[in-house]
Amino acid sequence: MSHYFPITDPTWIFFIVLSIILFAPMVFERLRVPAIVGMICAGILIGPHGLHVLERDSSFELFGKVGLYYIMFLASLEMNLQDVQVIKWRALTLGLLSFALPMLMGYGANRFLLGYGAAAAVLMAAMYASHTLVTYPIVMRYGLARRQSVSIAVGATIVADTLTLLVLAVVGGMFKENVSGLYWVWLVLKVVLLSAVIIVTFPRMARWFFRRYDESVAQYIFVLALVFLGAALMEIVGMEGILGAFLVGIVLNRSIPPSSPLMSHVEFVGNALFIPYFLIGVGMLLDVSAFARHSQVFILAAVMIAVGLSSKWLSAYATQRLFGMPRREGTLMFGLTSSRAAATLAVVLVGHGIILPGGSRLLGEDVLNATMMFILVTCVVSSFVTSTTARRIAESPTPERNTKRKGSDRIIVALSNPETVPSLIAVGLMLRSPGSPTPLTALNVVLEDDPTAREEGLRQLERAVKIAAAAGVRLVTRSRWSVNVVSGLSHTMKEFEASDLLVGLHQKAKITETFYGKLTTDLIQAVEGQIFIYRPVVPPATVTHMHLIIPRKAEFEPGFNNWAIRLGLLAGQIQCKVTAYSGRGTMISLQGVWDDNKLSVKAEQTVYNDWHDFISIACNARPDHLVVFVAARRGTLSFHNYMNQLPEQIEQYFSAHNLLIVFPSQPASSGPVAAIRAGVPVKVRA
Repeated sequence: MSHYFPITDPTWIFFIVLSIILFAPMVFERLRVPAIVGMICAGILIGPHGLHVLERDSSFELFGKVGLYYIMFLASLEMNLQDVQVIKWRALTLGLLSFALPMLMGYGANRFLLGYGAAAAVLMAAMYASHTLVTYPIVMRYGLARRQSVSIAVGATIVADTLTLLVLAVVGGMFKENVSGLYWVWLVLKVVLLSAVIIVTFPRMARWFFRRYDESVAQYIFVLALVFLGAALMEIVGMEGILGAFLVGIVLNRSIPPSSPLMSHVEFVGNALFIPYFLIGVGMLLDVSAFARHSQVFILAAVMIAVGLSSKWLSAYATQRLFGMPRREGTLMFGLTSSRAAATLAVVLVGHGIILPGGSRLLGEDVLNATMMFILVTCVVSSFVTSTTARRIAESPTPERNTKRKGSDRIIVALSNPETVPSLIAVGLMLRSPGSPTPLTALNVVLEDDPTAREEGLRQLERAVKIAAAAGVRLVTRSRWSVNVVSGLSHTMKEFEASDLLVGLHQKAKITETFYGKLTTDLIQAVEGQIFIYRPVVPPATVTHMHLIIPRKAEFEPGFNNWAIRLGLLAGQIQCKVTAYSGRGTMISLQGVWDDNKLSVKAEQTVYNDWHDFISIACNARPDHLVVFVAARRGTLSFHNYMNQLPEQIEQYFSAHNLLIVFPSQPASSGPVAAIRAGVPVKVRA
């Protein structure tokens, strides 16, 4: 059989890899072993040091590097940057501890216990200090990616790995010719300048592209190109590409909302192909037979594993106790930060490639083989710890998971204009509670005197289904015949017991038409539920700031909690800055609702009582900002006469901005008449 192996035909190579990706998780999960461990073990079995079914050829190097970048990119992309602002000192603490403790303990063990020279001892200690978020897909699967302890571990990763790679650059530079003191200054300067370029230019490039191209494949390829561009530029300046991939994820974080189809595509492709390819490739590096041939390798690996795991556990434990976190959170941080792969591989390969004057290598074959075992064991331990802890947290009835949000997620999106379908569905997805089992509903009303419009409406509904499916959300469609639009919308709201209605605000048609027109006046009168009227100018994902204008005493209305939660979810998905304008008591109540419902939104509060003229707000609003007006129905406590001039104010100051007008839910007894009437040539179409 030896003449059949290793397999070199690309078709069979890809088939075998796909089979492993498919069946390894099934087999190992039956054994209660994390799927990540299964991928690595499968790589050992089929690799050149196992059955030698496959060589670790260029395809594994290519896909492995993509998978490595993907892990770092996804980790930073899934971070809630508003949460990071709150826990930045905790992340920095864990990062510094998880670098310093392994370096100190590792140097002592390498220098005095194993007898290595100073340079080799430092370089090996750097392998203990780094860590890779190999088990991050596990917390994603359990829906814990945005948990505080996970964000701390992700933030600590970039701190520890950056310092590790700086140590690698310093030690590696010591063995280069003609290296002066300016080499280190120039290295730091290049990294800082490149980071500044990425932070400034990449978000602008992304917003420009997303505003002009909404095709999902084009958006995905564009994002992947930016990831590799950032990684390649970081390698050019002398650092590892994983830092570039991580940084690109941070700067694109706000442009790719968690509920968007693009995020779903990014996660799907990475978890289905690139990340498993990387894990299989890691397993193929391990030479198990070396442990039988050289007992020193076993001793060396045992010391590396003991020092590496104990130092990371101490770092997580110290951080947990220092900030008074629950024990499970500390265990989860240890699970995430204890696995090694990316930076550790970079360190050992660089050290193995350095030839000393006597002809020996700085890090010999025994260190290389021991490092592969070190990577395997830490990945196995990390997988078991992360999987077990994440499952217990997900199953535990913690207050954070049991927060009950008032109202339901029965949202109806009314569609009629093909141009606004993507934006309306995107906003509808962002207004839902994450993970809600209630499907989104899309409605198209067909007037009985215009039967030709039914075919166009069905095409719009079909398009909406595809957009929602790409985001992993089930969407129910309804094409309804009715004598008028208001009747069709109001009856559907009652039949579905819907909590919210989202309709589009279209640009003005005739000069004689009012701002909302009779349609919306009648709609507000007929629908007791909450109404969102949205006018898209730029895609919602490219919004960078939300200006939220709220009438005084709005907190005393029965629909206050509902719209506050919806807008908090929207702001959290976009991860934009929020500035609230209202009375002090109203803004305090708004922030209280967000805090009670664990919505990581912190609004900048501006006391504002002048609804007669919005020029001060308009001066701070840019075209990529979203302006939100919380209106009121006539006869309610928060209604004021100056709301009659709201249409003229909106048209004068915010005609070029994304606009969202909210009419809170109100019992019929509170007054059926619309709060806003006549004025400006713009109309609403359902």
